[in-house]
Amino acid sequence: MKTSLRTSAALLTLSLALTTGVVSAAPAATSPNQTKAAQNKAGASLSAYAIAINGTAITETGFQPSGTKEPLIPLRTVAESLGFKITWNTATKAVDLNKGNIYTTVKSGEDRYVINKMYTSLGTAPLTKADKMYVPASFVSEVLHQTVSVEGKNIVITSAAEHVLETGVITAIRNSGDTSSIQIKGTGTAGLVLNVSGDTVYEKTDGTKLALADLQIGMTVEAEHAVFSTRSLPPQTPAYRITVQDTKAQADMLGTEGTLEEIIKAEDGSLSLRIKGSALSDLSQSEIVLRLTEDTLLVNASGEAVEQSALVQGATVMGFYSPVMTRSLPPIGTALKVVVETVQP
Repeated sequence: MKTSLRTSAALLTLSLALTTGVVSAAPAATSPNQTKAAQNKAGASLSAYAIAINGTAITETGFQPSGTKEPLIPLRTVAESLGFKITWNTATKAVDLNKGNIYTTVKSGEDRYVINKMYTSLGTAPLTKADKMYVPASFVSEVLHQTVSVEGKNIVITSAAEHVLETGVITAIRNSGDTSSIQIKGTGTAGLVLNVSGDTVYEKTDGTKLALADLQIGMTVEAEHAVFSTRSLPPQTPAYRITVQDTKAQADMLGTEGTLEEIIKAEDGSLSLRIKGSALSDLSQSEIVLRLTEDTLLVNASGEAVEQSALVQGATVMGFYSPVMTRSLPPIGTALKVVVETVQP
């Protein structure tokens, strides 16, 4: 009974000590060398990284916590210096960033970043320190699409070119409410998908304004788009301006992509092409014979003119034509544009 009372008393004393902080455990013995090594490790992991943006040093610094593969930098100061608008989203408990067609959202503790409407991981999660959010240095290049380099304890950030120009033939137009896109220079996993929005400008080469509804498959366009793209197949990128290069616009153009199965030469010397493959739109044909005329444009996937000699049996081509066709099998129509993609060796 006395042993039980002594045990209860000891437990009560320990409980009170833990609550009031009166009693503390004796620290384990540590050698001077171990202490110095731990201090050096902690100092190295949190030592400051100087940051310069477009040649100007900022007052805030970065740091690299132990266990991370790269230094962290202050999100707000860096992003605003690069021209991004930052807002706190109370609903998602995240930070939203926007500049032109670049949009992303960042949440403390989550290694998940938005790049062109798709999520990606950088291997390091953002963290909050002293009420400031920090992100990995690679966030600048991978998400904000600027140039960043880490040299010793210096982080150098420079603004990259924001827009590039690319010309190609439209192969698909997808319009599903808020997510509309135009594919050029190929079909399926080939080519490039241009994500368009309400801010995208559509026009002719003479400056005449157009709308997305005015665009047709088969048109050759010059796209002004972002310098970055997703790593998907096909890659996707935001488009700022779409300029139609064709001087003669054909409404309701149809298209067929496939193998050039046969080149038919008529008595008058004119040529027709039998193309067998897949339809590029709902009303298009999977197999069709297209007559070539002096107005038929022969181009490559980038919209550049090619010689008629590029039309050889076995080549992969896209034929674009009007809805006016014969009822024969396969139907016969007039080629408005033929895109030569590859040539059979």
